[in-house]
Amino acid sequence: MNNLAYDTPVDGSDTSQQDIAAMQALRPIPRISIQAFCETEGVANPVERAGEDRRMTKAHLKVHMGGVPTAIEFYQSAPTPNLILLESRSEPKQLLEQLAQLSEYCDPTSKVVVIGHYNDVGLYRELIRNGISEYVIAPVSMADIVSVVSSIFIDPEAEPLGRSIAFVGAKGGVGSSTIAHNVAWAMSSLFKSEVVVADLDLAFGTANINFDQDPAQGIAEAVFSPERIDEVYLDRLLTQCAEHLSLLAAPSTLERVYDFDPEAFAQLIDTAQRSVPLLVLDVPHAWTGWTKNTLVKADEIVITATPELANLRNTKNLVDMLKRLRPNDPPPKLIINQAGVPKRPE
Repeated sequence: MNNLAYDTPVDGSDTSQQDIAAMQALRPIPRISIQAFCETEGVANPVERAGEDRRMTKAHLKVHMGGVPTAIEFYQSAPTPNLILLESRSEPKQLLEQLAQLSEYCDPTSKVVVIGHYNDVGLYRELIRNGISEYVIAPVSMADIVSVVSSIFIDPEAEPLGRSIAFVGAKGGVGSSTIAHNVAWAMSSLFKSEVVVADLDLAFGTANINFDQDPAQGIAEAVFSPERIDEVYLDRLLTQCAEHLSLLAAPSTLERVYDFDPEAFAQLIDTAQRSVPLLVLDVPHAWTGWTKNTLVKADEIVITATPELANLRNTKNLVDMLKRLRPNDPPPKLIINQAGVPKRPE
C-alpha cells in the first residue's frame, strides 16, 4: 500500500505538514456562525482557509477587512454571531478601550477571540478577566484558527470521536470491498477494538455475504429514517459478526431506487463515530453528491486499483479531486490489487 504524496501544494494554500498533523485530532466544529474582522492579509488568509476546511463544514464564516473599529460600526446595526474573531495591531491600552466600546453592542452569549500583535502576559490576563475567550498572537496558521474555535465550542470532557476510514475502488471489481472487510476484521481481532463496517452500496453490497450475515434490518432503515437516528437506534441495527466487529448491512435488493441527497449519510456516520473507535466505510464505485461528501468528510481514504490504464486514469482523477476538496488532510492511500495475475496485461 502506497501513501500518495501530492506533487504540488493546493493553489493558494501553504498548509504545512505540521498543521495537517495537528488537525488530525480535531473534532468537527458544530453549526455556529463566525464573523472575523482582520486588519492584515496575513491573518485574513488563514482565517478564510480555515472556513474551507472539512471540520468547519457546518460552521458559517464571514471575513471582513478592518479591525475592532470596523466591528463596532458593523454591530451597531447587526446582531452578533456565536463567535467574533478580531485582529488588532493596537497597543494594549487602546485595544482594551476599543473592546470596552464593542461590548456595548455584543450579545452576552457571543464569544470573542482576539488576534493581537503584542506578546504581553498582562494584556492576556486583562482580556480574559474582561470576558474574552482567547488571545492569540499573530502570525497565526489555519490550524491555529480551527484549534481555537474547537477549544471554545467542543466540550473537552466529551467522548472522543471514532475515526472513519473510507474504502473506494477506482473501478468496480477491483477488490475494494474485500479489502475493507478484511481490514475491519483484522483491526477488531488484532487490537481488540470495537469496529463497525458500514456497507454503503445499498443495491449491490457484499458485506452481508462476506460475513455470512442476513440481518432483518440494516443501513437502509437508518438512511430512510434519519429522524430516528441516535445511538440506541443504531445499536439495534448493528449485526454482531465477531467479538469486536459489527456490521451495518446493505439490503442488497433492487426493490427500490437508491437516490440520496448529498447529506443523506452524514447523520448516520456522525452517530456511528460517537459509538465506536473505528468506522470502516465501504463506499461504492460511483460519483454522486453523497459519495463525494462521504469521501470528503472521512478521516482517511483508501483507494484500491488494479494495474491497468482505466484504473490508473480514474485513480489520478480521484486523487486530483480529493486534493482540491481536502487541502488540509493527508493524501489518500493507494492499494494496487491483483498485480502479477498470469495472462492479464498490466
